[in-house]
Amino acid sequence: MGECLRKACPCLDALWQRIFGEKPPEGEGEGRGSGGGKGEEDSSRPGGGEERPRPASPPPPPPPLESGLMYTALWSFQSRHVDELSFNEGDLFSVVSRSGDWWTARKIDKNGCVLDTGIVPKNYLDRAESLQIQPWYFGTMNRHEAQSHLLGSGNDNGAFLVRRSAKDDIGYVLSLRSSSRVKHFKVLKADERNFYVEHGLHFTSLIDLVEHYRANSLNNTGTLGVSCKRKKPSTRDLNHFTVDEWELPKEEFTLEEELGSGYFADVYRGRWKNHINVAIKIIKNSELNHREFQSEVQILKRLRHRHLISLFAVCTASAPYYIITELMEKGSLLSFLRGPEGPDQDVVSLIDMAAQVADGMAYLEEQNSIHRDLAARNVLVGEDNICKVADFGLARVIKEPFYITEDKKIPFKWTAPEAISHGKFSNKSDVWSFGVLLYEIITCGGAPYPAFSNQEVYQQVTDGYRMPAPAKCSSSLYQLMLKCWSLEPDDRPDFKTLKAKLDSSSYELESD
Repeated sequence: MGECLRKACPCLDALWQRIFGEKPPEGEGEGRGSGGGKGEEDSSRPGGGEERPRPASPPPPPPPLESGLMYTALWSFQSRHVDELSFNEGDLFSVVSRSGDWWTARKIDKNGCVLDTGIVPKNYLDRAESLQIQPWYFGTMNRHEAQSHLLGSGNDNGAFLVRRSAKDDIGYVLSLRSSSRVKHFKVLKADERNFYVEHGLHFTSLIDLVEHYRANSLNNTGTLGVSCKRKKPSTRDLNHFTVDEWELPKEEFTLEEELGSGYFADVYRGRWKNHINVAIKIIKNSELNHREFQSEVQILKRLRHRHLISLFAVCTASAPYYIITELMEKGSLLSFLRGPEGPDQDVVSLIDMAAQVADGMAYLEEQNSIHRDLAARNVLVGEDNICKVADFGLARVIKEPFYITEDKKIPFKWTAPEAISHGKFSNKSDVWSFGVLLYEIITCGGAPYPAFSNQEVYQQVTDGYRMPAPAKCSSSLYQLMLKCWSLEPDDRPDFKTLKAKLDSSSYELESD
């Protein structure tokens, strides 16, 4: 792209060299002041007077840009900090440096002139190349994310997108909304410039393939309609500054209505600087060790995943402490399943929710982090039914034994036998809890072990009792629940395996 701009505007070549830090060819750019020649005044000449002060040294050149890489903004962004850069959809950028979720970039015009420099959220940008700038190309994405986009508001039957599968051996996939479902078609390649979905219909580019199926039916499912509408992503931080400096004053937050109350904390809807919606968890324990609390929260702050709640900030200057997280508009998964939307979900959608939870838990497993209280009440639901695991590690952060008092009973119906009897919490005890969460999901919020009291459950389970299969539960899914409820922890699957099995059962087989 850069070479095209230079050819189109040769008069800006010198400016281009300054912007991109290129050295001019030998013999060019050397003015009369170079080499100690005639550029300096001779103070010894008659009438020369006092020696004139030398000009200040020029500022150091700006950092070099990534050679040849241009980015375009997919959405508009309003800065939240003096170092951040506001921009509009379609603006062009060159990236100066990358740091986590926030990049330093230069906004440029179509002639390559730098308009401004600042910090931008990386998930608002995409490579400005012929494929990447197509409105229907969504980059690397798994099936859960594709379905969430296509079934979102504003998309009708025929809406489609092309993505690169998150699985390394799959390649490109065309995902199409058809009859309020999502179908996924693997785009096969005979060679580097030979794409096809149906045998006998080959195309030299993905763009040609898409244009063909906009005019012709794809595998008897109809033609491609309009490009899928993109969902504007949320940032994982309040601003770039709170990535590392996330202790904020309470005065910056406004409390609104209460969303829920638990043993550890009360949760409120709130706003940060009257600008960003957040969830505010007010910790009830007033005897926390400030330093230990900060240390534990710092660990949780680093846990970042698409199916985990993002921790934004904490307020610990005075009791009670606040934990600030992203806000999920539909509340807990348990409330969602028991509400009017829950029973309307088909089995595929319910399994998809379980797969999202397994995805988040697989990440915690990789990070050697244990949840300790996995249940539908501790999973939150957002726009387009995106599920995120919440309250992971909270029992450790609060430094309390797990539901210790007589009037605050341990959640026997979700807790693995070894955790009840010996306090042995592990990723495998989380897997036991996940099996109970699967039961909650398939029964649309049904209470587990409905025939037993809390006190009876532990004895029944250790004696070999297991809940029967729910009405809408397939044999394969029930077998997965039973594996989660193996008495020996080593006999239970890990979350990576659970995620893979739920993935394979929740979508049609022509998908990836």
